[in-house]
Amino acid sequence: MMMNYGFGGSIMMLVAAAVIVVPFYKLWGRTGHNPWISLLMLLPLINLILLYVLAFKEWPHTDNKG
Repeated sequence: MMMNYGFGGSIMMLVAAAVIVVPFYKLWGRTGHNPWISLLMLLPLINLILLYVLAFKEWPHTDNKG
């Protein structure tokens, strides 16, 4: 069964996806991983697994004495 969201609904879904993916893109890049992993955050259950991996992994130490 296909759902017809129309143009406005499609735009809203793209905006919602961007709101989810962009912060995780930055976070995965800062941890030294490929930031494109953030696209997996759009998939149910995988997003929870990746969120826990990101939360509990060893982060690189950065020295921001600027």
